This record gives sequence, structure tokens and C-alpha cells, in this order.
Amino acid sequence: MSEHKTNVMRILDKAKVQYAHYCYEGTGAISGIEVASVLNQNPKQVFKTLVTVGKSKQHYVFVIPVEAELDLKKAAHSVGEKSVEMLKLKELLPLTGYVHGGCSPIGMKKFFPTVIDSSAQNFESIIFSAGKIGYQVQVSLIDLQKIIKFQLSPVLV
Repeated sequence: MSEHKTNVMRILDKAKVQYAHYCYEGTGAISGIEVASVLNQNPKQVFKTLVTVGKSKQHYVFVIPVEAELDLKKAAHSVGEKSVEMLKLKELLPLTGYVHGGCSPIGMKKFFPTVIDSSAQNFESIIFSAGKIGYQVQVSLIDLQKIIKFQLSPVLV
């Protein structure tokens, strides 16, 4: 089993944080909604990780439900920026160490200010990428706070 552990799972293990993990490798699921469907999970509880860049050139991470869209104005406001825009795809891997579709708020090359949409509070735990396409982890917000610093804010369209 250990050969299927992602870096995110190793970080969670090291911090002795309880989590569930799911594998959807080989299912053909690509979008977050497809992943939620394949895993038979509520798409409001399955979150995607988006990386943005602010007017100040600072990077920010937003974790939102897979079926939702990030409101760039609310996102900018939540981090005290005039504006934020999505990071260009080609910049994602060099900046975070993650590929599109396998980006996790845990274990990026460098930590960036992170905002989780406040809808996450509706669930005991949220499900998000384990840092590799085909793998997801489910972690409570209380446990997630042991690993990364984040704020909760309404950032959806």
C-alpha cells in the first residue's frame, strides 16, 4: 500500500492527522464533478485547489467546491488585494510542484496564503486532491489547520 502514498498522505501521516483517501485512477474522471461522481461523493464536499496571482504579484491559493466558480472580486477582497487572476497553466508546476488536476493545498513547494470557501464549514470534513491525479484525501478542517494555515471566506460566484 505504501507505494500508493502521495506526498500529501505522507505529510498527513507525519503530522498524525486522520484522513480517508480515495483512488479514482483509471476511471477516466477528469473534472472535479466527474471525480465526485466516480467516488460517489457530494460535489459540494469535494473541493478543487486554484492558484491565483494578485496585483501585488503575491500568489494565493483558493480551495472551493468542484461544482462552483471562484469569484475573483470576492477572492481579491478576502486576501486584501485590488484584484487577483488565475495563474497561467504553464506556471503551475514550477511554482507549486503540482500539475493541473493534481494540485493540493498541502505540500506545495512554498506555502501561499490559502482561503477555503466558507461552505466547507457545512461538512465535518472536505475532500480534495492528494497531490496526484487519481488520488483524493478527506480531512476535517480542524485537522487541516494542523498542516496549513488558512482562512475561511465566501469566495464563490
